[in-house]
Amino acid sequence: MEKSFKNCQSCGMPLKKDPKGGSTNADGSKNVTYCSYCFESGKFLQPDVTAEEMQKFVKGKLKEMGFPGFLAGFFTMGIPKLERWKK
Repeated sequence: MEKSFKNCQSCGMPLKKDPKGGSTNADGSKNVTYCSYCFESGKFLQPDVTAEEMQKFVKGKLKEMGFPGFLAGFFTMGIPKLERWKK
């Protein structure tokens, strides 16, 4: 049984905010771990990105959306602890 998450385990975005409602596995089935911005058809869209780069990227996106810097920093703090980044 696949564990289901509230947030994308790559970027931290709430999965309910994903316009596609989540990503897909290689066989076309629904993936409940990652959002469609990070993962599609069973593959990461940015396979070589690091947790730190993802943090910077997401922080920039949040600021673009009007979040204050300190809040963007707070929301991205947990990214390195997500499933994708666990070694």
